[in-house]
Amino acid sequence: MGISGRIAALFQRNALTPLLALVLMLLGVFATIITPKEEEPQIDVTMADVMVAFPGASAKDVEALVARPAEQVLSRITGMDHVYSVSRPGMAVITVQFKVGVPNQDAILRLYDTIHSHRDWISPELGVGEPLIKPKGIDDVPILALTLWTRDATRSAFELQQVARAVELELKRVKGTRDVSTIGGPGHVVRVLMDAGRMNGFGVTPQDLKGALLLANASQPSGMLARGNQEVLVQTGTYLTSADDVRRLVVGVSAGKPVYMADVASVVDGPDQPSRYVWHGLGKASPGAAEVGNERYPAVTLSISKKPGENAADVADGAIRRIEALKGSIVPDGVELTVTRNYGATATEKADKLIGKLVFATSAVVLLVFFALGKREAVIVGAAVTLTLAATLFASWAWGFTLNRVSLFALIFSIGILVDDAIVVVENIHRWHTLEPEKPLWELIPKAVDEVGGPTILATFTVIAALLPMAFVSGLMGPYMSPIPINSSMGMFISLAVAFVVTPWLAGKLMQGAGHAAPAGGHAPDKLTQKLEALFRRIMTPLLDPHTGGRARAKLWFGVLLAIALSVSLAVVQLVVLKMLPFDNKSEFQVVLDMPVGTPVEATAEVLREIGDELAKVEEVTDFQAYAGTAAPINFNGLVRQYYLRAQPEMGDIQVNLVDKHKRSRKSHQIAISVRDAVAAIAKKHGGNAKVVEVPPGPPVLSPIVAEVYGPDYAGQVAVAAKVRGAFEATPDIVGVDDTVDEEAPKLVLRVNQAKAAQMGVAQADIVEVVRLGLGGENVTPVHGGDNKYEIPVRLTLPPERLSSVDQLLQMKVRARAAEAGGALVPVSELVQVLPVTREQVIYHKDLLPVVYVTGDMGGKLDSPLYGMFDIRSRLKDLPLVGERLGGTLGEWFIHQPDDPYAGYAIKWDGEWQVTYETFRDMGAAYAVGLILIYVLVVAQFKSYLVPLIIMAPIPLTLIGVMPGHALLGSQFTATSMIGMIALAGIIVRNSILLVDFIDQQVAAGTAFAEATIHAAAVRAKPIGLTGLAAMIGAMFILDDPIFNGLAISMIFGVLVSTLLTLVVIPVLYFAANHKRIAARHGVSP
Repeated sequence: MGISGRIAALFQRNALTPLLALVLMLLGVFATIITPKEEEPQIDVTMADVMVAFPGASAKDVEALVARPAEQVLSRITGMDHVYSVSRPGMAVITVQFKVGVPNQDAILRLYDTIHSHRDWISPELGVGEPLIKPKGIDDVPILALTLWTRDATRSAFELQQVARAVELELKRVKGTRDVSTIGGPGHVVRVLMDAGRMNGFGVTPQDLKGALLLANASQPSGMLARGNQEVLVQTGTYLTSADDVRRLVVGVSAGKPVYMADVASVVDGPDQPSRYVWHGLGKASPGAAEVGNERYPAVTLSISKKPGENAADVADGAIRRIEALKGSIVPDGVELTVTRNYGATATEKADKLIGKLVFATSAVVLLVFFALGKREAVIVGAAVTLTLAATLFASWAWGFTLNRVSLFALIFSIGILVDDAIVVVENIHRWHTLEPEKPLWELIPKAVDEVGGPTILATFTVIAALLPMAFVSGLMGPYMSPIPINSSMGMFISLAVAFVVTPWLAGKLMQGAGHAAPAGGHAPDKLTQKLEALFRRIMTPLLDPHTGGRARAKLWFGVLLAIALSVSLAVVQLVVLKMLPFDNKSEFQVVLDMPVGTPVEATAEVLREIGDELAKVEEVTDFQAYAGTAAPINFNGLVRQYYLRAQPEMGDIQVNLVDKHKRSRKSHQIAISVRDAVAAIAKKHGGNAKVVEVPPGPPVLSPIVAEVYGPDYAGQVAVAAKVRGAFEATPDIVGVDDTVDEEAPKLVLRVNQAKAAQMGVAQADIVEVVRLGLGGENVTPVHGGDNKYEIPVRLTLPPERLSSVDQLLQMKVRARAAEAGGALVPVSELVQVLPVTREQVIYHKDLLPVVYVTGDMGGKLDSPLYGMFDIRSRLKDLPLVGERLGGTLGEWFIHQPDDPYAGYAIKWDGEWQVTYETFRDMGAAYAVGLILIYVLVVAQFKSYLVPLIIMAPIPLTLIGVMPGHALLGSQFTATSMIGMIALAGIIVRNSILLVDFIDQQVAAGTAFAEATIHAAAVRAKPIGLTGLAAMIGAMFILDDPIFNGLAISMIFGVLVSTLLTLVVIPVLYFAANHKRIAARHGVSP
């Protein structure tokens, strides 16, 4: 007796067996309670921005002296995937992206170590600032956004900001919160608005005001006095504590009298001059939206992220409860609160819905067994599946997975596979009990389990071998999909243990005396098996005929090959469209606006307001928040695309929130598509570019279609990028086309006349500082006192109404330093020449090479960026480059950057293509490894090199079901469809093993080969059909999910078609390959 029979004999009457089952059940309950719930898997992708200021330097200098050396230093870090840089006048931002799966803490430690141990790459004499390191990871994505807004016209964004900042500390006290920050509001400052005329009259310069502020805001403990047996602390000086202190500050002496700050400047305590705007708008689906019309309300948004490992739902609920409790105290009446993001609620809803589906799928499979085998068998299978799921949930938690859509879908998809072991074992016990009803069950069970034990163990490991290599898929897609192979493999292994340990014990208890009486004469198969035998005899006899069978089999092989070829051709003729992943039905999308460089924030806000009016007309929109000059709370997509850096005046976002998906007929993707043209048209009318950005279902990329332009000269790259952009715009269905080339914008250079300045005793550094203080302003020193969380700076600047013309700046005076000048004041206008020039281009690098990006998205009927990319490619392939500094033809690269970027201009395709290529490459490799492992396992079992090839022959048959299934339902073939196909390989091989093993058993028992072939198909059709139906039923419950729809279609149609074909093709193929050998062995003519 084999190992399975011995295990069954050991546990079928063991008192420990029910206790083991109880422990498994309790572990599952424990895991369900303790496992954190999240909507999507948390992918550990660590990025870090290293910001280095280089005041006054040109973009070229920043690139040469900061960005390039920094890239070379940072590219040496172990685990680094890409290093990007952006060089703009006065600032370099170098971004390091680590490989997926590198632990966040390790990555940050390596980054800090590398930067601090290579500080000499920045020369201090250059005037380059200290590197500021800002690590970013998945835990920086806010799970909750709370928007405070008001209908009260007397309240401003400044007051809302003060409320939000007071609330921040209270929310930080909620267990599990990580970062709590306020987006929007102008900030609180004490502005010192200089009056150039009065300053000139009193003989005071901006530098005098700055010096007075710095010198007066000083206080230090001076020591102790000892008197009267007591120590007295002495402190010298007092801090500036209010705007009145600033007004009373003496800044100079004129005509023997002190000059106070109030004499030469207006001091204003309150909101800063707005550099960003945030407002809240109500959509058509919001209650009361019709009454308010196009009214928009000032707002600020509180964004809250959670600590790693915390349950998103618990943190979000705790924060909402806390802010609700603050209403009427810290949050005053008249300030309204809207929850504009709650990933905790969506995670709970998704998890609860999927757990419900898990229960329904299990119940459906149990019902199937009930109708096929009987109620006792259904109870046994139901108990086995429940215990397997419970133990798998615990194993999933122990592995480190959360309860998210992918890990739960893995279990639902596995239901059909997990029941296989229990069904095969129970069905065989049921068969033996029917054949030998007079024997006691405890004698039959080990024999029945042992008969199917070997092939069941092998079949289980073949499914694991097919799935498990998928866990090693690289890139962002790997960890996103890894719960499927890992959870499914753990579940399969656990189901095998349960089938051999618990199922025999349950069968012994429940099937005892179940009355499986055999017909008169005994040892006869049941009626269904008799009917199946008659059916297979009719189908297979012509194929097994010793004289005409060869021709009949040739026709069968030709028909099968033709069906496979036709199925594959469906993708070629685009009846089945390939796509990485389809869009999910989310409750939000985003509009990202880019206006021409140099656009003031007020103009950006006006365009956003117009786009908001258009969005407010959409039936499904509940509300939206517009952000001008600042970034909206980021999601995972925004993290990878670095939307958190979008804080320029020409940039804006709109966060659009939709009604619950159960209350609308259109999916979020359809709504986003419906507004795309109108939104883009509004932006284009004002010279800008607006893109509708949806939350991607899988790994985010810079854009769905990206062309990276490389070449020997950056100006040439910009010229080539213009041609590439033209090809994008000329291609049908390509939308949201953009590039990283800045529009021309004016710039004024105040060139100092060195000779004249020297004659008058004025230093150039003084002129630079005076102009900067007047125009840009400077936070000179803070006001002390109060309980503000954020410091209140004293800012020195000219009034905003005087900043429209350079003439106001030129009126300011600077003090001469030379002794012979006697501290005379010299107007700036006498020392500088105003030169109008054009702003410099921002310079981008990727992996140490200068690059210009051209981006776009795919719309239209196909809605798959891959097809759009190849349509554009047809216009760009071997494109002749004509123009200044251009020549030759445009090169093209798909997988990596050009080998020699200086040989000529070339594009490298990126975006969704790169992720798709890497994912399908790795999944294809995983598929191949799986097939090799299956072959090795089957060789070990059957001691033959030919039999495994026959057993694996039906794997291509899955295509006959999968591809037409996608075409029939009008679905795209996605990464999840591929996962379904990989799983099918294991399932179909499992069926083949059961058939071939039974044929061998029958032949060994003396049955004729042809008879054994027919009998195997008839006897094994029932368990194979049951397990196939179970797999299909499990997949049915995920058919309505937009992302996993492809997996469901692959499973349902693949199992249906390949199971039906396998029952005929495998026995016949096995017969065709071996009938001569077996006939020769028995001395019979074939």
